[in-house]
Amino acid sequence: MFNGERFLSEALDSVLAQTFRDFELVISDNASTDRTEQICRSYASHDPRVQYYRSNINRGAAWNHNRVFELARGEYFKWWSHDDLCAPEFLERCVTVLDGDPGVVLCFARTQIIDAERQPVTKWVISTIACADSLRPHQRFRGVLNPKHWCFPVYGLGRASFLGQTRLIGNYTGSDGVLLADLALRGRFHEIPSALSFNRDHPSRSIRMYSMYTAPTWYDPNLKGKVAFPHWRLLGEYARTVGHSDLRGWQRICCYAQLVRYCYRQRRELAADIKAAVKTRRSPEDQKAPPILY
Repeated sequence: MFNGERFLSEALDSVLAQTFRDFELVISDNASTDRTEQICRSYASHDPRVQYYRSNINRGAAWNHNRVFELARGEYFKWWSHDDLCAPEFLERCVTVLDGDPGVVLCFARTQIIDAERQPVTKWVISTIACADSLRPHQRFRGVLNPKHWCFPVYGLGRASFLGQTRLIGNYTGSDGVLLADLALRGRFHEIPSALSFNRDHPSRSIRMYSMYTAPTWYDPNLKGKVAFPHWRLLGEYARTVGHSDLRGWQRICCYAQLVRYCYRQRRELAADIKAAVKTRRSPEDQKAPPILY
């Protein structure tokens, strides 16, 4: 989290209002310069479940996401953005699913997009990944590879033991999708068919401020000024995920076949990466990155 004071109290209240009470809340403050630190320390002083950690420099979103996982101690784990909300029963219902079915590695709910004032942006809720509960890994992998799917399930409740076997969030655009693909090859997903997650859309959120080509600096500030091939990087990371999986024989072949289909669907985007790379370097004014907000 970086400079999250505007929505932070609402998000923390949403966590602490969960009907499932046996959890720890680990906050990693990535060198915020607003009132984030004061707000977090106030909550930590009033509730022993809240643990607050602060970095002296901003190391980017990827580092910060992975840091909270490394600090967490629970059997299950969930990332929670400073500007998002969940219904009070979210954790309880997800825990019930995970406790009852050891084959499920990630449980999530349908997502309603809301605005800065907590009003619904659309009349529909988002159901995300097709075939997420299939017994066949290549079918789950195909669902994650769909370029139109949303990555909201990465903010579901997952088994920490399986998350710990992945590379977590990488310092490149779309690494949340690669993480979902990695988990999909390891086990089934379960979607709760109710809108229990609320994703807040506002002008300062990362997807509003960054493109595929500038987002790497949000994940890792050290990447500023470097040429990005985001779609080629995604393709390579998906292939790497299959190559490092425990799949053998026909299932592995089927997953690689899905990558061939993915390449065809993404052919224009892959070509755009090359065109962007050969263009004349941008002027210094264009290279200035906007503030890192997440």
